[in-house]
Amino acid sequence: MSRYLGPVWKKSRRLGFSILETGKELQRRPFAPGQHGQRRSKLSEYGIQLHEKQKLRFMYGISEKQFRKIFNEALRKPGRTGDNFMYLLERRLDNMVFRAGFASTRRLARQLVNHGHIEIDGKKATIPSMRVKPGQKITLREKSKDLTIVLASLASTVARKEYIEYDADKQVATLARFPERSEFLPEIKENLIVEFYSR
Repeated sequence: MSRYLGPVWKKSRRLGFSILETGKELQRRPFAPGQHGQRRSKLSEYGIQLHEKQKLRFMYGISEKQFRKIFNEALRKPGRTGDNFMYLLERRLDNMVFRAGFASTRRLARQLVNHGHIEIDGKKATIPSMRVKPGQKITLREKSKDLTIVLASLASTVARKEYIEYDADKQVATLARFPERSEFLPEIKENLIVEFYSR
């Protein structure tokens, strides 16, 4: 199954979870879309696990094949599989661009990376899935610093995660250290995703 490119608000309402992390999708109509959206249906154990997986997959904007590949990589690493999986997703370049405030959504961040607006340690980076290492600096290309969408995103960014250092004067974001699990997406239950793939 390819990457989902449809309406995000509809998916958020279906899953009962803000994929954009703003909460705006659920403010007016906090129920599933469609004429039967307000009917309550009890999910099976499989359904609960599937919902949790879909929340994370749609949030990071990844295809099922790529999502499973990252999970298998996390499985091979020492430590807790769920935590490893979350760390690998969080360190993706498109996510780091979003966390730094250069883009208002992960989709926009992915587009900025694909179109060559982002540099890592002074070199152009065009692969959204590449992993950012601690100490690496994420910047905008000189020609891209005055883009309207970037300036609007930076202006609307109130706070950043503690593992990201940001220099407003130079417009440089640095991954200061590896993120801790408690610092991002606490509402995601990654153990359910591990159970889903372990069936």
